[in-house]
Amino acid sequence: MANHFFAYLSRMKHIRRWGLMRNTLPENDMEHAMQAAMIAHGLAVLGNTRYGRNYDPEHAMALALYHDASEVITGDLPTPIKHNNPHIKAEYRKIERVAVRRLLEMLPDDMRPAFRPLLESDPESPEWLLVRAADKLCAYTKCLEETKAGNTEFLEARDSLIATLHANPLPEVQEFIADFIPGFGMSLDQISR
Repeated sequence: MANHFFAYLSRMKHIRRWGLMRNTLPENDMEHAMQAAMIAHGLAVLGNTRYGRNYDPEHAMALALYHDASEVITGDLPTPIKHNNPHIKAEYRKIERVAVRRLLEMLPDDMRPAFRPLLESDPESPEWLLVRAADKLCAYTKCLEETKAGNTEFLEARDSLIATLHANPLPEVQEFIADFIPGFGMSLDQISR
């Protein structure tokens, strides 16, 4: 019997993000997952190196890589719709759980235990907190790139996201913002110097 898990996930490249906003550069879920994975890994390394944390950087990276996998079935519901109504948010969470179960069923039985913790992650785990921060950092860098290109559509989202990020209590998140985020607002020539 054929298993379609990876073929299905490869279609993440067709799921467009920021669907309600005019984009100068479209972004898809697969691109976002890779960036979130790199940032979550970086946050974990930063936390371990500078703050004595005990994160598993590779687990944080894997969680981030799969954090939006259910969207290959559900699509990407825009944030203003998903988060502004508690009833819609609760129902969407149920739909996400159904999508995750469907994805897990696309794996052979003996592989499911390895993927279940990545797709049904513990929202209170230290690594998952890094993934949530990485997801916000990705959104913020998207806003920076769009506003740098003259797209004012992302100004309010940018300001809202940086306020949310500055409220994050993890010092590794604040240090990541200070050390790594400025480059996203610069030109290639500026970051190459």
